[in-house]
Amino acid sequence: MMTIEESGSRLRAREITSAHITEDCLKRIGADNERLNAFILVMADDARRQAQELDRELAAGHDRGPLHGVPISIKDLLDIRGVPTTAASRVRSGHVAPRDAPAITHLRLAGAVFVGKTNLHEFAFGTTNEDSAFGPARNPHDPTRSPGGSSGGSGASVAAGMALASIGTDTGGSIRIPAAACGVVGLKPTLGEVSIDGVVPLSRTMDHIGPLTQSVADASLVYHALLGDAHAKPPAPMPLQGLRLAVPRAYFCDLLDDEVRARFDAALDRLRAGGVHVDEITIQHANDIAPVYLHIVLSDAAAYHAATLETMWDQYTPNVRTRLEMGRHVLAEDYVRALVGRDVLKREVDAALAQHDALVLPTMPIPAPPIGASTVQVGKTAEPVRNMMLRLTQPFNVSGHPAIAIPSGTTSAGLPCSIQLVGSRGQTDALLRVALACEKHVRG
Repeated sequence: MMTIEESGSRLRAREITSAHITEDCLKRIGADNERLNAFILVMADDARRQAQELDRELAAGHDRGPLHGVPISIKDLLDIRGVPTTAASRVRSGHVAPRDAPAITHLRLAGAVFVGKTNLHEFAFGTTNEDSAFGPARNPHDPTRSPGGSSGGSGASVAAGMALASIGTDTGGSIRIPAAACGVVGLKPTLGEVSIDGVVPLSRTMDHIGPLTQSVADASLVYHALLGDAHAKPPAPMPLQGLRLAVPRAYFCDLLDDEVRARFDAALDRLRAGGVHVDEITIQHANDIAPVYLHIVLSDAAAYHAATLETMWDQYTPNVRTRLEMGRHVLAEDYVRALVGRDVLKREVDAALAQHDALVLPTMPIPAPPIGASTVQVGKTAEPVRNMMLRLTQPFNVSGHPAIAIPSGTTSAGLPCSIQLVGSRGQTDALLRVALACEKHVRG
């Protein structure tokens, strides 16, 4: 599977065309989508037309930048004009988007080719991608397991070579969790950097848009295209020698699958051997993260869905409907307390980063869980799957800091493990410089 950088070099050397790359992705979709259920809608004819037009442009000397002619899949939560935005729900049956979301407009201008809309956990309100009106998406490494969620179809599409990149959303980890489960890179930028207009919301105060890709460099290219900077190149990697990372051990490393812990510790050893200085720090109120997150996201989601919960309650999947109903019972005083707690956590993460280039921790405490599992064994205890999948990603939706998931090897069963790097707010490019420096050592 080619990266965007590799395909760009070959495209400009006239070794391949966008039509060729796009057709290859469409063939993989045709061969594997029935098994993986990664796509809700395949836009084959539109993609072929886009690719052919972009090939003509390049031949005429018009180069739109690094994403010129690159096949990309889009989570079916973002509006593409003239195409349904289902949010994987029967509630939105009959919807057709009247215009592109700004993120889609920027990708069009950058020359991206849209191969289709990917499956997700209904309304992005889940971590496993099981609750979807179109059935569960499946993990390419083991189709009996979850690809993560909510952007599960996006993660599966990139891991299976059905697209060179995908666009997902992330409210509690929905880019980074599928990236971890599927063994790809997933970037959540700083809160508010990429416009969320034209995106079906889960929590407008915590929703992010970002890329899932094969490499950190590719994530940088797509991130800048989403910002409207189509010609930007990846920043220079930060020098590895003297890089300062901080591990928040308490809470963040308390509950880890044994093999996830082993891959994490091995990656830290490789980073230290490369000259990275690794400290251990504490985020004092880490144990308050889950209640702060839940009181905000449940309330925000219930407010958005208030009307359809009354008139179309039977069109939701049962689990998602239950979560939305829970949001109706959050007290206003609890919501306000959660907002105060959010500010406390922001300051504590800021303080942890004041003397460090990034935080480093596992992305997900467990490998991809079996589809249908409600609990997972971690050490001697059975833990709720949803809680475990969210545990290490949701803190940085609450705080708004940029975070990136990078593959860090596999378990003995061949399931991906992942490391998460977290940077300072408003410094997504600085985080990408750290990630570019660390990627080879993290992957091993």
